[in-house]
Amino acid sequence: MRRWWIRLAILAVIIIAIWILKVTVFAPDPIEVRVQPVAKGLVEATVTNSRAGTVKARQRAKLSPEIGGQVVEIPFREGDRVTKGDVVLRIDDGTQQAQLRLTERELDAASAESERACLAADQASREYKRARQLADESILSVDLLDKAESARATSNAACKATEAQEARFRAAVSLARVELGKATLIAPFDGIVAELSVEVGEWTTPSPPGLPIPPVVDILDPSSIFIAAPMDEVDSASIHADLPVRVTIDSHRGQEFPGVVTRVAPYVLDLQEQNRTVEVEVELADAEFATTLLPGTSADIEVILEARAEVLRIPTGALMEGNRALVLEENLLVERDLEIGIRNWNFAEVTSGLSEGDKVVVSLDSAEIVDGVEAVEAEDDDS
Repeated sequence: MRRWWIRLAILAVIIIAIWILKVTVFAPDPIEVRVQPVAKGLVEATVTNSRAGTVKARQRAKLSPEIGGQVVEIPFREGDRVTKGDVVLRIDDGTQQAQLRLTERELDAASAESERACLAADQASREYKRARQLADESILSVDLLDKAESARATSNAACKATEAQEARFRAAVSLARVELGKATLIAPFDGIVAELSVEVGEWTTPSPPGLPIPPVVDILDPSSIFIAAPMDEVDSASIHADLPVRVTIDSHRGQEFPGVVTRVAPYVLDLQEQNRTVEVEVELADAEFATTLLPGTSADIEVILEARAEVLRIPTGALMEGNRALVLEENLLVERDLEIGIRNWNFAEVTSGLSEGDKVVVSLDSAEIVDGVEAVEAEDDDS
């Protein structure tokens, strides 16, 4: 029996020795974790576009002539500034000019005929008045009076007919002038010629009804630049005009530009049933800079729904599932349950569960970083 007690004692000593070696000599090094002290600062609640937005111009006219013909003049080239009313393209209008001259001559003839007929009607009216006086004095027979009255009525009818003919040719002149005007394209507003797709000497053809053709002149107003971006339908109720926005533009990488929501579409686009969106329009605060942007450039927007300054915050990446976070306390990782306020991609507001100065773990990319593990703060790479 005594021998068994000796064996058990020896085994216990061995186990204790192994445990001591394990926790001392063979103990694993503490895990290095990156931490960030909890501090006060600005936290924003934001939403971003679900697909890429686009730089657009509110005033952009893609012009094509209403009639076909040979281009004889292009006064402005691509990049030139135009003023409202400037002729930007002219088509050979020889046929229209000839038609206008013809209708003007026809109008002249109709006017002369109308003048002659109406003078004759005045003469017939005077003769009828004299015949009436003579008939009242029994000097002129009733038969001659009837003839004078018929002549007056006939002359008046002829006058009205020629006046109607004159009005008809006057309308024909107006129509000919309209057709002549179709041979020129006019700038509808002040802007810049963005693109020309035709040259002098080439022919243009008007598009048939229901079948549009590419425009020959593209004019845009650079002072009307804005950003249009699709937002997820779930965010549509929280977005409204005048909310502040941060804009990033592909052609200016690494920069953010302030702006403001100017319009939220009153409907949801359902062309893609699994990705329904509402279009939001944004204008940049720097209007002068906006004029330098090229329509068609990709852009993204971040709408700021709410902002809270000087609140306790942690990096959003430090949050674990269930609003939990790991805190480094005396070389030990301790899990905390948090209450979270507003958040965005960068920071989350902490309303309870942490105190200012607590070291929250921001490196959660290892399965070994869990509650209860010994850890040390990783040295800064810049140190």
